[in-house]
Amino acid sequence: MRGPGPGLRVLRGSSLTVPFRSPLEADIARGALAPDAEPHQRMIRKELSVNGSTLAAKWTAEDPRLLRLSIINFLDHLSMVVRTMQRFGPPVYR
Repeated sequence: MRGPGPGLRVLRGSSLTVPFRSPLEADIARGALAPDAEPHQRMIRKELSVNGSTLAAKWTAEDPRLLRLSIINFLDHLSMVVRTMQRFGPPVYR
């Protein structure tokens, strides 16, 4: 099997949705995860969005190893955010 021709790139992608109990919790999680810039920003793109009470993450990358590492890193941080929310209870509405 031949790779792409000269000057062509093959992009790989992945997406993930995470349900939360409320739109506020989903937005808090997005805010906590958004500052984590990708170490290889030119080689991988990560987008976070909230739709209702669901957090959505989408990645695109040329290198499948970088894609995998980014997703693993995101899941690790997401786990920490969820555990922190569970530990301190639901957010207080103002």
